[in-house]
Amino acid sequence: MNTGFGSNAADYGGRFLNPDGSPNIRISDIGMLEKISWYHTMLGLKNWKFLMLIISFFISINIFFAFVYYAMGVELLSGMVYHNNLEKFTESFFFSCQTFTTVGYGRINPVGFASSAVAALEALLGLLSFAIVTGLFYGRFARPKAFLKFSDIAVLAPYKNINALMLRVSPYKNTSLTDAEAKVTLGMSVEVNGKTENRFYPLDLEFKTVNALTLSWTIVHPITENSPLYNLTEDDYKKTQGEILIYLKAFDDMFANTVTIRKSYTFQEIIAGAKFVPMFQRSATNTKTILHLDKIGATVPAELNEKMTAD
Repeated sequence: MNTGFGSNAADYGGRFLNPDGSPNIRISDIGMLEKISWYHTMLGLKNWKFLMLIISFFISINIFFAFVYYAMGVELLSGMVYHNNLEKFTESFFFSCQTFTTVGYGRINPVGFASSAVAALEALLGLLSFAIVTGLFYGRFARPKAFLKFSDIAVLAPYKNINALMLRVSPYKNTSLTDAEAKVTLGMSVEVNGKTENRFYPLDLEFKTVNALTLSWTIVHPITENSPLYNLTEDDYKKTQGEILIYLKAFDDMFANTVTIRKSYTFQEIIAGAKFVPMFQRSATNTKTILHLDKIGATVPAELNEKMTAD
C-alpha cells in the first residue's frame, strides 16, 4: 500500500502528521516564493492573524508614502495645516490614507506633476490591494471547511469480549454533515532484517460510514487477531514509535460540497484502560438533545480484557 510516506524510519523525523492534521514536512532546496502558495497561506491563517496582517500592511504602506510626500516637500500638497514637523508628517500620512483608499476628501490635493504622479501610483496600488483583500475575504468566508472537533486522545477500551481502539469526533457548528466516511491507518516502526522501517496498516472499523453526523461519532477499531495492534501491551505503546492517522470526509449540505479533515494520534496519546463518557443528553424539557463539547475527550477508567493484554 502506497501511503505517500517514506518507509525508511531513519529518514523520517518525528510524527507523520501534526496534531492539527497538517503534514509534518519542511521543504528545502527550493526558493521561498516557489515552495509557498501565498493564496493558500492567506486562506489558512487564523482570523486574528489575517486581520493583523491587513491592518499592518495598510499602516506600513501609508507610512511609506507619507515619507515620500514629506521628502518631496509638503509645499507640493495644497491645503495642509501644520505647526511643526510632527503635524507635517501626520498630515502627509492621512493624505496618503485618503489617496490609498480613493476617499479624497478634497482639503489636501497634490500640486504639480511629481506629487500628482505619486498620488496616482498610490491610488492604483490602493485599488489593486483592496481587490486582492476583497477576494481573500470572500475566499475565507466561502471556503468549505469541516467544522469537526476530534478528541485530544484516543483510548484502548473494552469492546464486547475483546478490546478496541477508539477515538471520538463531533461537529461544533450549525452545519449539516451527511455520508461521513472515516479511514484509519496505523503507521509503525518495525524491525525487518535488522533494519528499522516504517510500515503502514489500514485498520478495520466497526463502522466506516455514518449517514448523518449530527452528534458525536466514536470511531472504533476492534482489536481482533487480524489487527496489527493484537497482543501489544501497554509497555509496547510506550516504547514503540507508532501513529494513528485518520482521514475523514463528509458532505456538507450548506456548501453542497465534500469537506475533509485529518488527525493523528501518536502511541503516547493513546490511553489504555479508559473509555469515553457520554457527551450528549436530553434537555430538562425533553424537547432537545444537548451536546456537551467539553466532554469530547472525557474518559473514565475501564478494565481491559486480559487475553488481549498478555505478552
